[in-house]
Amino acid sequence: MIRGWLHEPASPTGQTIALTHGAAGNCDAPLLKALAQAFADIGILALRFDLPYRQSRPHGPPFPAQAARDREGISRAAEAMRELSGGRVYLGGHSYGGRQTTMVAAENPALAGALLLLSYPLHPPGKPDRARKEHFASLKTPALFVHGTRDAFGSVAEMESALKLIPAPAELEIIAGAAHGVPPSSAQRVVERFVRFLSA
Repeated sequence: MIRGWLHEPASPTGQTIALTHGAAGNCDAPLLKALAQAFADIGILALRFDLPYRQSRPHGPPFPAQAARDREGISRAAEAMRELSGGRVYLGGHSYGGRQTTMVAAENPALAGALLLLSYPLHPPGKPDRARKEHFASLKTPALFVHGTRDAFGSVAEMESALKLIPAPAELEIIAGAAHGVPPSSAQRVVERFVRFLSA
């Protein structure tokens, strides 16, 4: 089952994007709402959806042992968007949702045409030795990472180093002053940057 909200454009381009949330949030996160509307405004059909763990319970973090279910949920969302439009499908996620999105894309490169990763949780705060980048070498989907300069889950320098492991085109958009969360007010900027990334 997919639970979320569709933002339908007035003049669709045939492109779609499915966006999901971080560990503490849900599909009603202000950032996802702002991004989905900004995508719809330029003709891209946007879905913001809840991961399976959030469908199971309204509060609390995901269980690591059940992360595979969340990745299955991301795959289902991508397939649903492909059925809706028949066009190009992109995937995006904030923090935990972004990490699971990169993992499922590494497992299935044909799933999406490009990725939008917001505040990727490179490592737990204060624990740079526990970097979550083991699958980066298998990531063959172009990816734009959006990261704040005050993000405790990875510094800009650490992110720049990690992105070198990705064989696909991978770029970093830096949001000055942002912590572990891109401000919704930056949604328009992020969407415009993603469109430029796609056309590069």
